[in-house]
Amino acid sequence: MATGTTETNQAANPKHTNRLITEKSPYLLQHAHNPVDWYPWCQEAIDKAKEENKLIFLSVGYSTCHWCHVMEKESFENEDVAKVMNEHFINIKVDREERPDLDRVYMLFIMATQGGGGWPMSVFLTPDLRPVTGGTYFPPEDRWGRPGFKTILLSLAKKWKDNQAQFLEASSNIMDALENISKVDVETTSIPGEATWNKCVRRYMASFEPQFGGFGTAPKFPQASILNFLFHFYARDKNDAEGKKCLEMCLHTLTKIAKGGIHDHVSSGFARYSVDNDWHVPHFEKMLYDQAQLMVAYTDAYLATKNEFFAEVVRDIVKYVNRDLRHELGGYYSAEDADSYPTFDALQKREGAFCVWEYNELESLLGHKTIGALSYLEIFCDYFSVEENGNISPDSDPHEELTNKNVLIIYGSKEETMSKFGLTQDQFNEVISDCINILYEERLKRPRPHLDTKILCSWNGLILAGLSQAGQGLGEKNFVEDAIKTAQFIKEYLFDPNTNTLLHSCYKSDDGNIVQTNQPIQGFLDDYAFLIKGLLDLYEASLDLNWLNWARELQMKQNELFWDDQNGGYFTCSTEDNTVVLRLKEDQDGAEPSGNSVSCHNLLRLAAYADKSAMSEGGELEKEMAKKILMAFSKRLNDTPTALPEMMSALMFYNDSPTQVLIAGGCSDPRTLELVRVVRSRLLPGRVLAVSDPAADAPAGMSDILLARVRSAGDVPTAYVCRRYACSLPVTDSKQLGDLLDE
Repeated sequence: MATGTTETNQAANPKHTNRLITEKSPYLLQHAHNPVDWYPWCQEAIDKAKEENKLIFLSVGYSTCHWCHVMEKESFENEDVAKVMNEHFINIKVDREERPDLDRVYMLFIMATQGGGGWPMSVFLTPDLRPVTGGTYFPPEDRWGRPGFKTILLSLAKKWKDNQAQFLEASSNIMDALENISKVDVETTSIPGEATWNKCVRRYMASFEPQFGGFGTAPKFPQASILNFLFHFYARDKNDAEGKKCLEMCLHTLTKIAKGGIHDHVSSGFARYSVDNDWHVPHFEKMLYDQAQLMVAYTDAYLATKNEFFAEVVRDIVKYVNRDLRHELGGYYSAEDADSYPTFDALQKREGAFCVWEYNELESLLGHKTIGALSYLEIFCDYFSVEENGNISPDSDPHEELTNKNVLIIYGSKEETMSKFGLTQDQFNEVISDCINILYEERLKRPRPHLDTKILCSWNGLILAGLSQAGQGLGEKNFVEDAIKTAQFIKEYLFDPNTNTLLHSCYKSDDGNIVQTNQPIQGFLDDYAFLIKGLLDLYEASLDLNWLNWARELQMKQNELFWDDQNGGYFTCSTEDNTVVLRLKEDQDGAEPSGNSVSCHNLLRLAAYADKSAMSEGGELEKEMAKKILMAFSKRLNDTPTALPEMMSALMFYNDSPTQVLIAGGCSDPRTLELVRVVRSRLLPGRVLAVSDPAADAPAGMSDILLARVRSAGDVPTAYVCRRYACSLPVTDSKQLGDLLDE
């Protein structure tokens, strides 16, 4: 269970308290004692801006954002800056993880006008919420050839006072431009084919970095959606030369990431990205969505190779999220911060303070331990590339926070260190395991980074999928049990049974209970899409039809709330909140996959479950909707194929049709479970697994799924493999089933 965060260095009696004190978001609460007169995003703030005829200053960030902390310290805690803000602006603070709809709208503006974006996002709006100018981080005073935040505030206040009409005209033009930019061009009635995904593969081959893996240059992100696509491309034809190259790129990248400093070798889990080419020096925050997606990637790597190295990484991630990010009732928290106090009496946090090591610390902890005549310290430092003066390049530490520090990284291999010191495998494992345990216990004595205890439906949907797939691939029942507990948590705390709708977030209170805001934030597209994916994976992991049934119900609600009847595809938010000035369709698979990409997969899987059933549409409704998504984004897929690797995978899924594996037999029968194990032990992207237990009563409304048409051979559990709308003869032997799947 997650341990508490240590935030003991705050003033006991704060001088200032603003409206954010009543919020539940950890990010908003971090700003509750700023001298700035902050509002949360609310009608009261908007009405006040109109009444007082002031510009709105909108500041968007998240609780584990390093540069958000910097701007807070420099500007929002500065009483002179706050005085200017309070006098001339209505100031609104937004947690981007709570309100991704608002974040996307105004980030589109920043990207279009500044050529790049990031957080903190700083945007100035007219009282009717139209953006006029903005940026990301601003220094407090003029420096580096850039105007300081205070200068910008005073300049904009004067311009607004002197020439309001010009502002309003500009904001109107900006909104027109944003609407044009945000439109998804539907220029074709056909769906892209093989040439499109082949083009995507070749672009990834061209951008692949052969030494340390990954795609492109530093900073380097894991980019799990790319790995999903490449694994899928390989699995379509395992004898294809380009497919084999895709597998090699995935395995090399995942190996280097696991050996890198982005992987926390002491406390487990992965940081968000590395600032260098080697995956060495991370930006130390750990996000739930990264853990969830990397669980899947390393599971796929294990299924493709049966190399236990990849399975151990999966177990390492599960250990981390269950220990440090999980509420006892089953929901998972959002993130751990990059910054923490170096000591309990320190006044200022430093990035990576919880994670890095000085050589003399390691010497004091490990220097007395030996195996025979060999020093633990020397073995450990050789394996993890530790240096006496620190192993971090100045290029990776521009703010000199990591001088003389070491971030553990494995540049060599176990075999090289074993050979150098004459160790057996067992001896090596004993030394490294002992050292890691000593360092872990020592790290627990340090002030912990801030833990964002906000629980998001979307990211819990991703972890649900990760646990379900890992549980299947590794044969770990405990992971599936964890997934079931998470699904139950979501249904209890992030679902409104009266309206059959999802809620976006809930929160851990100071007493440990789960609480909600006064006006709960309604679910967005990603909440539905990611959860439905997780539920489909959970059905295949647990064989409990109730999860498939709920996925179907949620898909119908998602269609009702977000579907674009005119052009196809899903908007990111519903029409219910009129303070959102633009409804967008996400067209980028980035750190998280887009809701449209995941929905396309979900629809095709749901169509496969309903295929040839007694339902009037027999799965055609879902397949037609998937087709319309691919048509809506066809220009994007053709012109910029690497923008949507997850959707490119769905495109292959659509063109190939799914591999349906249908098994008839008792769910507790060992012979049935052996057939199921054979299916789960193979890398089969686009697979649909269904089990019909003749002794079980299907839940109401589920008797019409494709399972109704499969029958066991007498009393013997029987499997059918259906590809491209043709089914094999029934098989009862696990080896026969394996051979069929491997064709």
